Amino acid sequence: MFTAALIGILITMCLALARGALGPTVFDRILAVNAMGTQTVLLIAVAGFWSGRPEWLDLALVYALVNFVGTIAVLKYTRFGSLAEDHTRARP
Repeated sequence: MFTAALIGILITMCLALARGALGPTVFDRILAVNAMGTQTVLLIAVAGFWSGRPEWLDLALVYALVNFVGTIAVLKYTRFGSLAEDHTRARP
């Protein structure tokens, strides 16, 4: 059962990779990279249980947090061109 899940996750990762390569806009590519990160989290978790090492789930959770923060940072940089400036204040 875990083998079938691993194969399914690898197939969806290939599809997301294709979407990232063919995406017409930068946002399609960012979404594909985010999907790859989510699928990597699933791959780590399933591979951990498949190999009898469920403690890999902790690594998968840390990777999920890094993926989330990284995606937010890339989107902010794409929209504003900088990560350092504060864009929440109203400009005069």
